[in-house]
Amino acid sequence: MTEIMKNYYGFERSFLSPFATLSSATKGRMKLENIDEHDIRTPFMRDRDRIIHSKSFRRLMHKTQCFLSPEGDHYRTRLTHTLEVSQIARTVARSLCLNEDLTEAASLGHDLGHTPFGHAGERVLNELCPGGFKHNEQSLRVVDLLEHDGNGLNLTYEVRNAIVCHTGAVEADTNEGKIIKFADQIAYINHDIDDAIRAGILTNEDIPQYLKDVLGETHGERIDTMVKALIYKTKENFANGISKLEMYSEISEATNKLREFMFDNVYFNPVAKSEEVKAAEMLNKLYEYYRANIDKIPEEYRKNIGENCSDDRAVCDYIACMSDRYAVLTFENLFIPKNWNK
Repeated sequence: MTEIMKNYYGFERSFLSPFATLSSATKGRMKLENIDEHDIRTPFMRDRDRIIHSKSFRRLMHKTQCFLSPEGDHYRTRLTHTLEVSQIARTVARSLCLNEDLTEAASLGHDLGHTPFGHAGERVLNELCPGGFKHNEQSLRVVDLLEHDGNGLNLTYEVRNAIVCHTGAVEADTNEGKIIKFADQIAYINHDIDDAIRAGILTNEDIPQYLKDVLGETHGERIDTMVKALIYKTKENFANGISKLEMYSEISEATNKLREFMFDNVYFNPVAKSEEVKAAEMLNKLYEYYRANIDKIPEEYRKNIGENCSDDRAVCDYIACMSDRYAVLTFENLFIPKNWNK
C-alpha cells in the first residue's frame, strides 16, 4: 500500500462517521484482479472511474429522462439526471461524513441499464420479456456482465448493491447506498417540474400552494428544503446512535404529495406523453424482429446466451442498451422503405 493511501485510509478512520463505509473495509469484487487496489485510488474511486469511462455511461446523453425527443437544448436527458443525482448525493454524503467516493460511484451508475424512451421503454420490455424487466436490475446486469466486451466492470460489492437497490422496496446495505434513493427522487421530481414548465405542460401556479408553502416557491428552494431536511434529520438520528436516513416528516409528506401531483399532471399527462405510444409500438416491433432473427443482434449480446441467458434476455439486453435515436434509426433501417436508386 502506498503512503498516499495509508494517509487517506487514516483520514477516513478519523474523519468519517461511525455509520460510514470505509474504503479499506470493502467486501471486494466478484473476480480477483491483478491490480494494486491501493495505489492512489480507493476501490470506490476506481469504480467511479470505470463507470464514467464505460459505453453505457456515454449513451445516457441520448436517452430520455421525462420528455421524448424534446425540441430544445435545455431539457434533461438521462445523463444530466444522473449528474444531478450525483451532485445531490455527494452533498448529503459529505454533510453526514459518509463515504463520498462510494456515493458518487453508485449515483453515476444507478441508471446505466435504463431503456430508450425512459419508463415507457421499461414498461414495454417488462411486458415482453419472460421474467420481466426492471431498470435497476438491468443496471446491475450492465456492470456485471454487459460492459467491457462481456467481462463487466467488476465493481465492488457496495457499489453494485447501491445500484440495484436505488429503487424498489429493498434497501441498500450501506448508508451511502441509501442516499441514492433519496437523491434520485429529489432530483427527478424537481427537474421534471422544471422541464414540464419549460414545455408548457405546467406553470408554477399549478403547483398546490400548500406544497409551495412547505417546500418553496422555486426549483432551487425546493431542492434546498428537501436536501437539508434529509441531512439535519439524519444528523439527529446519528447523534442519537440511530443509523437511519430520513427527512423531517413534514417535508417527507410534502415531497410525496408533490410526487403524486407530478404523476397526475405530468407523468400520465396525455399531452406530455403523446409520443410514448409510438415509442412503445416501435420497441415492440424491434423486439419481435430480433426475437425471430436472433442472429441479427451483435455478437457481444449473443455470446451470453446459454444456461443463464435466454434468447429473450439477450434481445432485451440489446434493446435496453440503445439510445433513443439509435432505436429510431434501427427501426427505420428495418421497417421503413427507402428510395431506390440504380
